Amino acid sequence: MGKFVIAALLLIAGAMTAVAQEEKNELAGTIGRSIIGDQVTPDTSIPFHTVHFGHGTSFNVNYSRHLRKYFWGELSAEVPVIVNFDEDLNYGSNQIPKEYSSYFITPAARVNFIPDLAVSPWLSFGGGFGIFHASDKLLYFNSNTGDRTKVTGVIQGGIGLDVRLPRVHSLLFRFEARDDWSGVPPLNIDTGRTRQHNYYVGAGAVFRF
Repeated sequence: MGKFVIAALLLIAGAMTAVAQEEKNELAGTIGRSIIGDQVTPDTSIPFHTVHFGHGTSFNVNYSRHLRKYFWGELSAEVPVIVNFDEDLNYGSNQIPKEYSSYFITPAARVNFIPDLAVSPWLSFGGGFGIFHASDKLLYFNSNTGDRTKVTGVIQGGIGLDVRLPRVHSLLFRFEARDDWSGVPPLNIDTGRTRQHNYYVGAGAVFRF
C-alpha cells in the first residue's frame, strides 16, 4: 500500500511538472500613458505655433508564445496591441482636431533574460501598422471637415521587467515601456514631420497557460 501511494504521488508530481513545462502561452494586460513630444509647426504667423499632445490613458493587450529557451534567456513571439482612445490636442488656432485615438498592432520578437529568476528583464522589437482616427470636432468645437483616418506603418521597440508573484506560478507582474515609431496623425496642418515617436509606459499582469 505504501509503495502504491508513493508511486501515485510520483505520477502526480510528474504530471504537474509536465503541465508546468507546457506553459508556453502568455496573455498580458497593462494600463498606462501615451507620451508624445510637442511639435513646432513652420507656420510662424500663429502666435503659439506648437502642437501640444496630452498624455492619454492607454492599454496594451498582448498575446505571446514561447519559442525557445536558452541557458541565458527565453525567446518568444508576441503581438502587442496598444490602444489610446483619447489623445487631447492643443494649438494656437482652430485648425486641428480636438483629439484623436490611435491603435498600434506590432508583431514582435521578445527576449526575456534569466526567466527563471524572480525578476526577468526583457527586450522587444518588431513592426506592424497603426491607425489614427481624429475626432469630428475641431479644437474649438467647429466640425472637422479634413481627413480623419490614417493608416501608417509602425516600428516597435520595447523594454520591461516581469516579476514573479510569491506562490502564484502562472501569474506575473509586468512593467513595460514601448516606442511605436509611426507616421503622423491627421492634424489638418503641416508640422514639418513625417514620423513621430509614440511612447507607452504601463504596468499590469501576465497570465501563463
